[in-house]
Amino acid sequence: MAFRNSILLGTLGRYADRFHEYQKPRSLAERLDVARTIARTDGVEPVYPQDLGHKGENVGLVKKSGFAVSAVNVNVKGEDIFRNGSFTNPDAAVRQRSVEYLKSGMDMAADLGANMLSVCPLIDGWDYAFQVDYAKQWEWLTECFREATAYRSDVKISIEYKAYEVRNRIVLPNMGRTLHFCDVVGAPNLGVTMDVGHALIAGETPAAELCIAHAAGRLFYVHFNDNDRGADWDMLPGSVNFWETLETLYYVEKLGWDGWFAYDVFTRSGDNAEAVAATFEIMENIGKLIQKIGFDELSALKDEGVPARAFNKLIGALL
Repeated sequence: MAFRNSILLGTLGRYADRFHEYQKPRSLAERLDVARTIARTDGVEPVYPQDLGHKGENVGLVKKSGFAVSAVNVNVKGEDIFRNGSFTNPDAAVRQRSVEYLKSGMDMAADLGANMLSVCPLIDGWDYAFQVDYAKQWEWLTECFREATAYRSDVKISIEYKAYEVRNRIVLPNMGRTLHFCDVVGAPNLGVTMDVGHALIAGETPAAELCIAHAAGRLFYVHFNDNDRGADWDMLPGSVNFWETLETLYYVEKLGWDGWFAYDVFTRSGDNAEAVAATFEIMENIGKLIQKIGFDELSALKDEGVPARAFNKLIGALL
């Protein structure tokens, strides 16, 4: 099983929570240098504006690295201007600023040969009842993405949904609502980034969500990681929900999907570059396990639909 691995460049830099700093900061140049040392790396995902600069000052640095770019990640949550939301901010000027971020990211994605950006509207939502006007939020969100998708039909916008964090409730929390939103906007260049960890905390089955997004023609990007379904721990893929991870890869092959894989994997213990390298090898080995079991055998077990027989064979394949 062959797939394209992209490094989310943020995973090679600073990592901290409100209690501790686990990984130290690295400049963009330093992170690109580290990426060159990691086997199985096919591309990178830089962030706009934090990596690339508001005016694209660092686009040349990414080009010079020689890496393919899977997508440009547009960050519309971290700066103070987005405190009250980005695409759903009550201030029209802030909403327009958010759209301009998308347009700038689209231009840079095209310049970098990616022709896709990924955006996760994590600060668009609410924390309390009676805090926001839900109808207006939906209207504003729709208007923003209609303007952005119309700006460049040659660049895809891929929305990464999430149930919560940083808001307690995010306006696009799951696959179903995000696909509905794509249909409401109506643009063919609007689709979905399915983050396996986000699907898990939304109570979804990642392989099932992959299938419906693919059937809708809107599966643009996939992020792998893992968690306990209670919080977005950004752990090594397969470390908690092993069989769900294997099942997701099985359906990637079954559907013939050939897009980019990126990995939201952050480590509190050890070196973050080693964690990225291990992530790539883990994914390759899960692919090899699928080959060992046999794609046709997995399909037969699925079609038979008898879990006792299926898991007896699946676990036996690990011996």
